[in-house]
Amino acid sequence: MRKATDKRWCEDVTLVVRNTGGSAVRSGTVTFGTHVIGALGIDWATLESTVALPAPIEAGARKERTWTVCADAWRVPIGMHVETRDVSVQWK
Repeated sequence: MRKATDKRWCEDVTLVVRNTGGSAVRSGTVTFGTHVIGALGIDWATLESTVALPAPIEAGARKERTWTVCADAWRVPIGMHVETRDVSVQWK
């Protein structure tokens, strides 16, 4: 789930991670693909950022977490905004 912030170059991204495996997840990363969108809807760039997974996550459990994902302000000129459209998770 995405939610705009008061800065056009940031948004709050909420992710629910479920561990459907048989053992606990001890560590991992979440990678966000944040797109810079122009006034006419054109996708000008995709910027990646990586954060730590909220671990540990016990077997069968789920965790919900919200991150504020931002691009450098100069990358998002007036009239443009960001949308985090891609998320990938790697865990160990």
